[in-house]
Amino acid sequence: MNHRAEATPRTEVTPRTEASPSAGASPRPAAAPRPEAAHPAEAGHPAGPLPAGPAGRTPRAAAVPAQHAGPTHPTHPVNPTDPAGPPAPTDLARFAVSSHTLRALASTEPSAEGTRLVRDVRRSKRLVLLRAVLDAAPDAEAAERWALLEEAERQDPDAVRDVLHYPATGVWAEETLRRLHAPQGPAPDLGHLGALAVAAALRAGISFKVTLRPVHGRLVLPTLGLLRPDRPGPLVLTERSWGAADTLPLHALPGGVTALDDLDPYRAAAPADGRPAGVRPARRLTPKGHKRWDTQWSGALTLLERYDSTRAEETTRLLRSVVPLAGGSRSSGATLPAAAGSVLARAQAPPALAATLVHEVQHGKLAALADVLTLHTADRTPRHWAPWRSDPRPLEGLLHGAYAHLALAGYWQRAALYGARGAWAQHARVRAQVAAVLPALRAHPQLTLTGSEFVEGMTIAERAMDELPPPGDQHATARRALERERGAWCEAHPELAAFAGG
Repeated sequence: MNHRAEATPRTEVTPRTEASPSAGASPRPAAAPRPEAAHPAEAGHPAGPLPAGPAGRTPRAAAVPAQHAGPTHPTHPVNPTDPAGPPAPTDLARFAVSSHTLRALASTEPSAEGTRLVRDVRRSKRLVLLRAVLDAAPDAEAAERWALLEEAERQDPDAVRDVLHYPATGVWAEETLRRLHAPQGPAPDLGHLGALAVAAALRAGISFKVTLRPVHGRLVLPTLGLLRPDRPGPLVLTERSWGAADTLPLHALPGGVTALDDLDPYRAAAPADGRPAGVRPARRLTPKGHKRWDTQWSGALTLLERYDSTRAEETTRLLRSVVPLAGGSRSSGATLPAAAGSVLARAQAPPALAATLVHEVQHGKLAALADVLTLHTADRTPRHWAPWRSDPRPLEGLLHGAYAHLALAGYWQRAALYGARGAWAQHARVRAQVAAVLPALRAHPQLTLTGSEFVEGMTIAERAMDELPPPGDQHATARRALERERGAWCEAHPELAAFAGG
């Protein structure tokens, strides 16, 4: 069976491994960091161009091939804005999500087809979003900036795609589109399109001349870093500006794939635009702070590679940036759908950071799948018990939480098999939480057929953990503790006891 979904043309990023000077231009600045080369499983996929610019160029379409024949389920088009916002464009290619891929994603286990789908959906959605911003932008300056992007793309399409598909670019694009369609609110930041164009032009090594206005004495160029002009007012930028000015490069975490982004003004959405309460990005870190993150990141990846190498690979393939959280943030990590390919994370010891990365990557995967498949039709009313939270959750939150914790249970099980201290107890606790809510999810009347198939795949993955149970009575102990927590929650929320399962 194939599950059909609407999407936009895909673009594949095949980044260059070196940045060599072009004739007659200054050396290209190195992006920090360079993303990884294309995975062999993605080879042969056609690369789509930029969305049609103001001149009306029509983009190529590339549908994801179905993996086997069968009936399809009608689903919804990718809409980059919230339901109350402007509609998504209608020139969308069709994604086909086979039952095989759906089950692979439902298990949370990394797979080539699942990773490919997530990346394709993210890139397609970003093209839809950029197309919508261009269509709504009122002035000629946006067209000029887009023309520079098109010129850079002709020289180095990989550099342009990395800039446009950088996670923070999505936050800017969503916020800008909302503001363009709400004329009574704050003015849209269309000037940031110039920063995107300049960053792409610098990385492509083309000649250009653009005037931009720094904000508070600084100009951030996405994927490159921060430029600090020596005088106030408009700044004239050319292909030689990056090497000649006072610059602060974006910090590359060890491994050269993922950036530690403490610079981009759009690295995290504003609270009014979807950032969870209590989640606040850190200000620019000191060199000591960067070094601390390097140590913790290296340690976390080492643990992931030791205990679950496929999750280590999935993490580096799906994460383009990590945004450090400010001190005092209540959460150890968070994922913002607008910033696809990024997580916000608190500085923490490597074992905790490894678990946070596993957890947050799953939120990003499920968000991409939900962009092209309708898994349920429930509203956002918070009514369900979620063992990992004290507050009631809507069905969407319950599904996301169960999915992320299912992956976490699998990770701790593998870590325990390698002898990680305390891992069996962590596995037993997290698995008990997932097992407690799966019956409520399976029985929910507002799951679609596709959603039911997805939850069934999660259930199969959870039950498969019986093959390697924790020693002694740890699982039974965890279940008993969870039942006490369920009872306490029902006492605190008696009107919602019917939504606590059991």
